[in-house]
Amino acid sequence: MKTSKLVAVGLVVILASSCAIVQPNEIGVKQRFGKLSEQINEPGLHGVNPFTTQMIRVRVQTTNLAIVENLPSREGLTIRSEASILYSIKANDVPKLIRETGLQYERDLILPVFRSASADICSSYDAKDMHSSKRGEIELAIQERMASTLDKKGITIESVLLKNIMLPNRIAESIERKLEAEQEALRMAFVAEQQKREMERLIIQEEGNKEIARIKAEGKKEAAVLSAEATAEATLLEARAKAEAIEIEAKAKRQVNVMLNETLSRNILELKRIEAFTDLAGSPNSKVLMLDGKSSIVNLLGDLAK
Repeated sequence: MKTSKLVAVGLVVILASSCAIVQPNEIGVKQRFGKLSEQINEPGLHGVNPFTTQMIRVRVQTTNLAIVENLPSREGLTIRSEASILYSIKANDVPKLIRETGLQYERDLILPVFRSASADICSSYDAKDMHSSKRGEIELAIQERMASTLDKKGITIESVLLKNIMLPNRIAESIERKLEAEQEALRMAFVAEQQKREMERLIIQEEGNKEIARIKAEGKKEAAVLSAEATAEATLLEARAKAEAIEIEAKAKRQVNVMLNETLSRNILELKRIEAFTDLAGSPNSKVLMLDGKSSIVNLLGDLAK
């Protein structure tokens, strides 16, 4: 009875050791008698010979490798910085990575490449650049430099982040003073720009007022010209009307005279003359008549005197 239990326990141990579980974020590679298989094993349960075969598991999801590193600057200063390297392992290259680099690829491959790339890149920038907008430029340059070496090894560098840049005190104070000066310069430039815009606005307003005054003056001038032209036109029309009236009146008089000359005979005119002298002769007042002696009015007056 005791022997059967021992046999059962042994079988369970053998069965358990002959199974290898690969987690969802891992890739497994079998190693048999020290020889690494080129076939990768996806996440799940896999059978192995516990006496001859070992399942090597490698994490392939994105990993954050946090380090603290001293970075050189172009001025020769040492800048202490916390950095994060986000990387992942290419699933198909896991056998190659294990064979060429080993499982300590962070220590033996990623960190040395980062130190070399960061030192080379940062030495081309001033210390203040790591505090400015150029930090992203520096991070991208380090990432590209690392990727050029690690990509062919089966490691993908997703991002390099520089955090908590710690400058020497005197450099930090100098940068702070410079930033304050730049901010003040920007403020003064903004004030100057506002004043410039206000002056431009006043100039435009003054020019607008001048243009309005000019338009009004031209309007008054045109109105005066039109009024003078209208007055002159009215005067001319009035003069023409008077001239036409005089001409019409003269023409009427001429027509009347013509009509009279046509209708009055010599006898009628003589009769009118006799009537006039008769009235004159009958007047009690003294009168002197000077005649040429040829008119028949003389005999008439003699008869009236008798």
